[in-house]
Amino acid sequence: MMTTHKAHCLIFPYPAQGHINPMLQFSKRLQSKGVKITIATTKSFLKTMQELSTPVSIEAISDGYDDGGHEQADSFAAYITRFKEVGSNTLSQLIETLTTRGCPVNCIVYDPFLPWAVEVGNKFGLVTAAFFTQSCAVDNIYYHVLKGVIKLPPIEVDKEIIVPGLVTIESSDVPTFVSNPESAKILEMLVDQFSNLENVDWVLINSFYELENEVIDWMSKLYPISTIGPTIPSVYLDKRLPNDKEYGLSVFKPMTNECLNWLNHQPISSVVYVSFGSYAKVEPEQMEELAWGLKKSDNNFLWVVRSTEESKLPNNFLEELTSKKGLVVSWCQQLQVLEHKSIGCFLTHCGWNSTLEAISLGVPMVAMPQWSDQPTNAKLVKDIWEIGVRAKQDEKGIVRREVIEECIKIVMEEEKGKKIRDNAKKWKELARNAMDEGGTSDKNIEEFVSKLVTIS
Repeated sequence: MMTTHKAHCLIFPYPAQGHINPMLQFSKRLQSKGVKITIATTKSFLKTMQELSTPVSIEAISDGYDDGGHEQADSFAAYITRFKEVGSNTLSQLIETLTTRGCPVNCIVYDPFLPWAVEVGNKFGLVTAAFFTQSCAVDNIYYHVLKGVIKLPPIEVDKEIIVPGLVTIESSDVPTFVSNPESAKILEMLVDQFSNLENVDWVLINSFYELENEVIDWMSKLYPISTIGPTIPSVYLDKRLPNDKEYGLSVFKPMTNECLNWLNHQPISSVVYVSFGSYAKVEPEQMEELAWGLKKSDNNFLWVVRSTEESKLPNNFLEELTSKKGLVVSWCQQLQVLEHKSIGCFLTHCGWNSTLEAISLGVPMVAMPQWSDQPTNAKLVKDIWEIGVRAKQDEKGIVRREVIEECIKIVMEEEKGKKIRDNAKKWKELARNAMDEGGTSDKNIEEFVSKLVTIS
């Protein structure tokens, strides 16, 4: 039987929208270079999918909670433990099945949230590649937590923390983990990403060299690091994959027509786009401050409020909202919105995917980080890349309406905002160049493919 592909990669993401999207985009790049792709994800995650319009083949494995994933588990700790037991077996079975079908796997690209995938790969003699879906700066912080250099959560509030390859950061800039058992387990998982990293063949990072060159150079002395991002659909970057317009997998149904029709009627660079991603839950008090901050800023706004969050909006807020002033939707195609000429700034939680999308489309940001890696990304946005401002929380952890109003004004109207907008244009160019032919990320992907081909 003739095989037409050069090699066969099994892609194994952590089952969450924000992890699957970047790995799916990387898969499309590999596929365009002749590599066969199979994505393995959990039955429970596939059940939540809206659509599966993707050119790569998807296979289901079990995490031990086929009906509800981590929602079904008693705790996060229980979920992770069971996923390792059941997942190791079902992933192994999938690799065996693919071999009997006549398309054996040569390589496993896994999410280091699931480090046991390395053992599965080694058992079958596969090439192993870790795929980090967060910024290299954040990965560097978790590495230093593992080594005992940094403590999370930081005890002293104003303490300065020195991280090699990064500027000096304050305790409000490091990933947030409150001292509760659930957080402790998540932090343990994040630190465990490095537990067996010396045994892998590749360490792929969803970033681009120019964006984080110092920290990448530092980490490269420890691990075989390659930047392969930004992993967003090609149409918004180098345009070399002509049909690659969207990720193709979504947990939520986007209200695309409604958003675009409304945006088409707004003046150029006049709209504040607000979204906190697919996962962040906003406190009711924060929701109220955000609502009035947007209203007081007097800019038109497009605000994504997931249906599970809508009840937290202030009373009568939606009723009193005129369609000229603002639009609240349950979900949208974020890339299409960010690309729209009417968008003036992006008020974001600074999840890494959203941050990379804003960088790639040259949209300045108002950073309002919520948890996890977001404070670190916000620090980079404001102080390192200078493509946004950060809305500071008060002592209760709430960003007040006056602060939100002021931040929007800086980016949209003030002289300082002009510099931010100019920087955003510069980074957009650099992001595109990295993925374009001969760019830093493109070369790394080419090298990855050519090594795979010599092994297979």
